[in-house]
Amino acid sequence: MALDTNSENPALLRVEGLVKTFGPVKALAGVELTIRSGEIHALLGENGAGKSTTVKCITGVYEPNRGKIILEGKEIRPNSTRDAENIGISTVYQEVNLLPNLSVEENITLGRQKTKFLGMIERKSASLRAESALEKLGVKIDLKRQLSELPVALQQMVALARALDVDSKVLILDEPTASLDENEVQQLFEVMNRLRDKGIAIVFITHFLDQVFQMSDRVTVLRNGAFIAEHLTRELSKSVLLSDMIGKSFEMIATEPKELPPLENGEVRATRLSVSNVERMGMIKNLNLDILEGEVVGLAGLLGSGRTECARLIFGIDKPENGSVHVSGKSVQSGSPSSALANGIMLASEDRKTEGIFPNLTVLENIVIALQARRGMLNRIR
Repeated sequence: MALDTNSENPALLRVEGLVKTFGPVKALAGVELTIRSGEIHALLGENGAGKSTTVKCITGVYEPNRGKIILEGKEIRPNSTRDAENIGISTVYQEVNLLPNLSVEENITLGRQKTKFLGMIERKSASLRAESALEKLGVKIDLKRQLSELPVALQQMVALARALDVDSKVLILDEPTASLDENEVQQLFEVMNRLRDKGIAIVFITHFLDQVFQMSDRVTVLRNGAFIAEHLTRELSKSVLLSDMIGKSFEMIATEPKELPPLENGEVRATRLSVSNVERMGMIKNLNLDILEGEVVGLAGLLGSGRTECARLIFGIDKPENGSVHVSGKSVQSGSPSSALANGIMLASEDRKTEGIFPNLTVLENIVIALQARRGMLNRIR
């Protein structure tokens, strides 16, 4: 159910009937979205719901097949992120898309600096511009420090400052808290509140529902590329939100069976993976884990709790100082990814960009490269 767009706070940005296809795949099937000045608007949905595609249509990365994008009453069709920035729409992505080898100042002003004779950059002007952008956030960062020297939280602030260096009316934050600890999240929220108080419209994309209820004024839910509902957050319950996102009633979700279905003929499920007393100083202490065949086990915890470290130790990227890993009763060599692969353990790293893929190779090559490595150079895949 969409809210009345003629509320006390009129629409700044509206998306109407947005459709985007990629060949036979319909990524967006009639998305509706209304963003208002001085509000934080959460855009929610499961993976594949269409959130990122919607943002990319708004910011000129993709051209929609149908539908309208209206900013301040005028239809817009940005052809690039630069076009979108020029009309007041800025985006900060989950992965900080800045240049780590350049300074804070250079990252904020890159491509926007004033130049003088022979194209030389006016350094004083650039410094003032970068300083002004950081002041909008209420944070102080040494402008001359190299970006790579800063923690991820401050790099996020630099990305925000770059987004605000242009005259932003709409600021889109795509999973901004995913790599921040609790204190850093609160620092970011303070900045978001200050920007909201200045009248900037913020689109907040996140998977953390507690943060949605803490920060947002309104919520729009997408599912399977389509608009499902818009709600005032203060009138929304978590059960209704979950039902909108998943497409099932909360009662159905709560009563779904949690146990694995029994095997035929009363057979007992075998232990597929057994991790016994695995530990490494400064990472994990006394990890014990048994996973049955056909079972999905979730590892949950706050940032720094050791979830990623568990995966790295089991796969052998990091070598445990004690303990053992067995697959179907067979021992896996400690600290050996090749032994893990040979025993059927695979790892999809959380850092897909640098650890999970070879960006200079094709999709086909990326898919078969592990298989080729197992077969060896003399037994090449056609």
